[in-house]
Amino acid sequence: MASTFSPVSSVAKRYAGSLLDMAEDKKIVDKVESDIETLKAMMLESQDLVDALVTPLVSQKEKQDVLLALAKKAKMQGLTSNFLGVLADNGRVFMIREIIRGFEQMLRERRGQVDANVESAVALTPAQTKKLQEELSKAMGSSVALNVSVNEDLLGGMVVTVGSKMIDDSVRRKLERLQLTMSTGTK
Repeated sequence: MASTFSPVSSVAKRYAGSLLDMAEDKKIVDKVESDIETLKAMMLESQDLVDALVTPLVSQKEKQDVLLALAKKAKMQGLTSNFLGVLADNGRVFMIREIIRGFEQMLRERRGQVDANVESAVALTPAQTKKLQEELSKAMGSSVALNVSVNEDLLGGMVVTVGSKMIDDSVRRKLERLQLTMSTGTK
């Protein structure tokens, strides 16, 4: 589950905010963040797990049992485990991916981080990703969290979106501008 920029519902935001607030109160934000990352990784590795958590065919009790077993196996914080139990009790497990996204977004906001969506024609190396993150952080004046994906339609280059700003430095866009210039006869 990569960081995405799709909107999070107000209900998911409330749950995510509650978890983050409680973690801050107990001064275990980093530990809860690690728990959420672990849960997210488990869900990425197992589509069967995701299906079991979001389908209405599995009872709330069964979902709760699955989540608590995962929390125990992963040695998650008591707060995280209790939170997962509350999600099941309230019939909100089907929203777990959205709640995770909300938690991640709120945590980045509270840390003063900005999200950037990067589409490149080819996969970026770790060194390129780090350099891009450093340059964007410098330009934005705050820490930038990157969501990097490959879009082969770009032909080359990349498109970077930060909030409402988009920087299109793709070969495709350059060719479109060249074609427009040539067709209008302007320089």
